[in-house]
Amino acid sequence: MTPRRLRRLVRTGIIVLVLCSAAFAQAPPPQQWRLAWSDEFNGPNGSPVDPAKWVLETGGQGWGNHELEYYTSRPQNAYQQDGNLVIKAIAEEYTGADGVRRAYTSARLKTQGKFDQAYGRFEARIKIPAGQGLWPAFWMLGADFHGENWPGCGEIDIMENVGKEPEIVHGTIHGPKYSGEAGIGAPYQLAGRLKFSADYHLFAVEWEPSVIRFYVDQDLYATRTPADLPKGARWVYDHPFFLLLNLAVGGDWPGSPDATTTFPQTMLVDYVRVYRRAK
Repeated sequence: MTPRRLRRLVRTGIIVLVLCSAAFAQAPPPQQWRLAWSDEFNGPNGSPVDPAKWVLETGGQGWGNHELEYYTSRPQNAYQQDGNLVIKAIAEEYTGADGVRRAYTSARLKTQGKFDQAYGRFEARIKIPAGQGLWPAFWMLGADFHGENWPGCGEIDIMENVGKEPEIVHGTIHGPKYSGEAGIGAPYQLAGRLKFSADYHLFAVEWEPSVIRFYVDQDLYATRTPADLPKGARWVYDHPFFLLLNLAVGGDWPGSPDATTTFPQTMLVDYVRVYRRAK
């Protein structure tokens, strides 16, 4: 994840749509998609995530964004409960094995080395938290991340939210010459100042050669193609990507928690599903 500033709301415009989230969020994808991979998080209450599907990244070095949390592999920060993945951010003094000390802990999960795919529909049904300094995200990185490095590997942010804006999420792509604050993104805002933290919502992209479409529930709100890139920039979305889920605390974009922020905070993930185009 990388910072995106609110000024893009002016540059791209805010999309306001009325949602019937309870009905739309569980609607099946169109028949042209077939399921390729999923995690329904139906393990026993308190159990860790499936190690055959997920890697728990650890560390508190700020993750390139001056984040304040230490990501742990502890079940206190990531576990299954009542059919959900729970990612829990906790306000606590914690020192990692690397000697880094932080005032918050949380979790960051990825499928790198376990699953990746080029093209398809990637979706997750999530209930995000709200509060100053929180930064939940569902996103993807190019599977050539270690060889190509960021942003050459490409990044697709399916959903990001900064907790001080509980009614807005963002979908963004990042690549060479259009990364960080220059990432090409669009915001989506719930009508009537409704908060995303009040209910589950379905966040998805449909990714095909030369096009990426962004959805909240059933609403298509942004479409990206090579024509959107800066002059001379490369379209780096033609190879497999892996998935990430995390709940950051602090950072350049959301800012730090303040006296209004309560802890613990949870990001609830009902499921993650990946589809391929049906033949």
